[in-house]
Order: sequence, then C-alpha cells, then structure tokens
Amino acid sequence: MNYVIIDVETTGGSPKNSKITELAMYKYDGEKIIDEFVTLVNPEMQIPEFIVRLTGINDRMVAQAPKFFEIAKKIIDFTDECIFVAHNVAFDYGMFRSEFKALGYDFRKPHLCTVRAARFVIPGHASYSLGKITRELGIEIKGRHRAGGDALATTKLFEIIYHKDPNNLSTFIQEEVNPKRIHPNLSIETIDELPSKTGVYFFYNEFNQIIYIGKSISIKKRVEQHLRNTKTAKGIKMIQSIVHVSHEVTGSEIISMLRESELIKEHKPIYNRQLKRSLYPFGLFDHVDENGYINLRIESIAKNTSFPLVHFTSKKDGVSYLMNCCERKSLCQKLCFLYQSKEQCFQYNIKQCSGACIQQESSPDYNARVEGLIKEITFEGKSFFIIDKGRDKVEKSVIWIEKGMYQGYGFAPYHFHGKTPKDWSRYITLQKENKDIKTILNVFLRKENKFKIIEL
Repeated sequence: MNYVIIDVETTGGSPKNSKITELAMYKYDGEKIIDEFVTLVNPEMQIPEFIVRLTGINDRMVAQAPKFFEIAKKIIDFTDECIFVAHNVAFDYGMFRSEFKALGYDFRKPHLCTVRAARFVIPGHASYSLGKITRELGIEIKGRHRAGGDALATTKLFEIIYHKDPNNLSTFIQEEVNPKRIHPNLSIETIDELPSKTGVYFFYNEFNQIIYIGKSISIKKRVEQHLRNTKTAKGIKMIQSIVHVSHEVTGSEIISMLRESELIKEHKPIYNRQLKRSLYPFGLFDHVDENGYINLRIESIAKNTSFPLVHFTSKKDGVSYLMNCCERKSLCQKLCFLYQSKEQCFQYNIKQCSGACIQQESSPDYNARVEGLIKEITFEGKSFFIIDKGRDKVEKSVIWIEKGMYQGYGFAPYHFHGKTPKDWSRYITLQKENKDIKTILNVFLRKENKFKIIEL
C-alpha cells in the first residue's frame, strides 16, 4: 500500500471560499519516498495580504503558475490507489475536494490524519501542531508554511508513526462514504456541506419521518461515521433508509446532550429505540450500614432499584472517581468498598483514615463529610448558571440550575453579563427536569471543561 503525504497553501482558512496557491505531494511506500510533485498554483484570485505575510507567496509568484485544472489529471494519476495523508487532513482533503468539485469531478480517497495517529502512537506530547511536534521529535522543517517544507516534515513524522505501529495504522484510515451503499435519494453534497461543529443531527426516511437523532462535537464527522457503518445488519439497514439529513448547531456540548435527550423523548425515532442501550451502566450509590455510617459503592445500575448519585460509563471510571473523592474528603476506603478487610482499612494504618472502619470516628462526624460530598456532586440546593460556548462567536449558551433543579437553557449575547435569574430568564427556554437530564448534568459537570459556573 502506498501513501501520498500532502500539504497545501491557500488563499484562506476554509475550503468553501479558498483556492490553492501551492501544493506538495510525496509518495511513500512504507520504506522511502518513491515520487514527489511540488508546484505553485495560480488561484485565479488575489491572495490576501495576511496570507502573503504567512506563506511568502504573492500574486506575482503565482501569475505564471499552472491553474488547478491544468494539473488536475496529474494529481489524479499521482494519488491513484494511495491513501491521502496530511496533518489536520480535513483541511487539505477538503481543499482537494473543493477544487475538483469546481471542475465537476468527485474526488474521493481513503484518508489519514497524522495529528490523530500521532496522538495515539506517540502519546504524551504537549502539542501536536506540526511546528511543535516536529521540533520535539528533532524533525527540521525547511520552509515553514510552504507546501514543500511542511509536506516533507509531515512525511518524516508519518515515517515515525508508520514504523512505530504499522499494524494499527489501518485503524486511522478514514474511508469515504460510498454512494453505492446509501439510499439513491440521499444527496452526497448535503453530507459534504454539514458543519464540523457541535450540535444535533436528524436522519429522515422516504416518508419524511425522523428515524434517528444523535449529537456530536463534529456533526459532519459523526454523520459520515454512520454512513460508513456496514459492520452490523442494523447499521446497514439504517444507512439504506436515510433519505435526508438535517442538523441544529448548539455550539455547547452539554446543550447538544440535553437537546438530543429532549428530542428523542419527543419523536421516539425507531433506530434510537432499536439501538438503545445505557451509556452510563454504573453508578455511585449510598446506603446506611448497621452501625449508622453512610457507605458509598460503585455498582451496576441494572442491579439497583434506587437512583444513583452519579453515573459512569464503566466501573473503572467510577472506582477512579470514588478513590479521588476518598482522598479529597478523607473518607474511609473500606466504607466505600474500595478496600476489602474485616478489620481497619490500610489508610487507617498510615493515618489517612480517622477510623470510621472500626467505629473509632463517630458516625455523625464521618457522615457529615459524606453528606458534604453528596451535596457537592448532586448540586443539591445550589443555584447557578453554566456558561458555555454559543452557536457562533457573538453569543454564549446559558443553563440555569435553581435550588438544585434544572430550569432550562438558552443563548445570550456574548457580552451580556447578567448574574440573576431575572437577567437571564428572557434568554432561557424553561423545561422540566427528569432523571436523564440529571444524569447528563452530573456527567458533564464532572468533566474538565472550559465552561464557567456563576453561582447565585
């Protein structure tokens, strides 16, 4: 299998309204570079001044360069039966798709992103931008922000990735949506035009019925994953039923989760019901033991009739979280079922537990700390706003919690600084709380996100 490592310089930052000014392609066979093609390209439009300052490519330099249509056939031949590789491949691949689309040609290749592959194969680096990761790996870039220099540096990075983990490389190759596998009335162009933004998406059948609702931090990427899912009979059946796709941008991940839950309850799409499974099968439960101490335990939700304090995607995730809580709140690991012993816990021996495990610490004193933790993680009685990203740069999202109860969400102007319910209420759509919303909020607030909490 051959790979073609590609970099492009362009007139702007979006494939929709930019043109290529320079491209470089290096064909790699797993051992060495076997061919290369580097050229300036006449974009047939003026190059903005800030791009000239970044790349050094100006209008005079590209005036006599070939136009894209003049090298299009060579590009097709050069990339034939190759995997398209680039650093942040979505941009370079998108530029190729856009340029060929203008010529009436549907350019589609399996593609691989060296950012994604590098994060997995060589983890632990502070940044995976091309400049920083190559500097850390000792790869010299001759001609930064020029296609030839960046593509050659990406080739050297890809060579490291390739030889470090060739067996898993195939897992990073993204196959294009195959028009032959989808419903004939589903427009591929509609899929291409989906945004790579956070939000909710909808699949419709030929009767204009919503058959599936999902959410993602990249709507386009997630929809394409659905359309490539031919591993299961249900996946294939759903793909063949999709005639139309629509979406709602939310900007905020938590609002996309809330919106998805709300819409699934409203529409009850057939494939959401068929594919339904618990995303959070484990929970943190509490009970009072025979000595009056509050015990905490991570257990399967299916085995409990009570509602958990917090939900987890796995038992390992839950145990890790509870261990952290024990450390922060000086709780007994034995009473949290993290340490098996008929006597005192190990932490008592090293003076990190006050002895609740052997009733040396009184139950009221110990329970006070447990109750404090429970109030903290369930936001019981608390009133606050969650401020997160909006649908665009001029707004922000707002979620309102009043006395521990979810009130609703909305979007406000970015520079609005209200801090009371009266200030924010005009922007918020009021909604009723349910256990799914409580779960979503608990899970989300545990994450390390960039949202803000404004307490009332």
